[in-house]
Amino acid sequence: MLTIGTKAPDFTAKNQFGKDISLAEYAGKKVALYFYPKDDTPGCTKEACSLRDSHTEMISKGFVVLGVSPDDVASHQKFASKFDLPFSLLADPELAIVKAYGVWGMKKLYGREYEGLMRTTFIIDEKGMISEVIEKVKTDDHAKQILKIFE
Repeated sequence: MLTIGTKAPDFTAKNQFGKDISLAEYAGKKVALYFYPKDDTPGCTKEACSLRDSHTEMISKGFVVLGVSPDDVASHQKFASKFDLPFSLLADPELAIVKAYGVWGMKKLYGREYEGLMRTTFIIDEKGMISEVIEKVKTDDHAKQILKIFE
């Protein structure tokens, strides 16, 4: 996994509208790049809705929110539409972004080990450097976790 002080790897991926989005577009802005396992699952929905509900405040603090999961564009479109998500969800079915940020690995659930996406958020500063890494994401209060960093 990437650490604080590391240059954030650039990427380009399609969002829920099929539009190419690249990290380079957001140079000069703070980016909350959050990785989540699957659209429309309980934890991922709570996390997305937390970010949605605080989106105006996040924008006022200079943040751009980008979500990334292995789901495809069609899945992101349904998820974003169902919950009225005002930010881009990026499709990464080949796991290129996920692996570039080091958030794919072994997980445990009910004693069973499997490979999967580790829910993680990277805060990328205006110069494209990783300034914070949130590994213990609180799905219900994720926006507050991010905003608290900059109080």
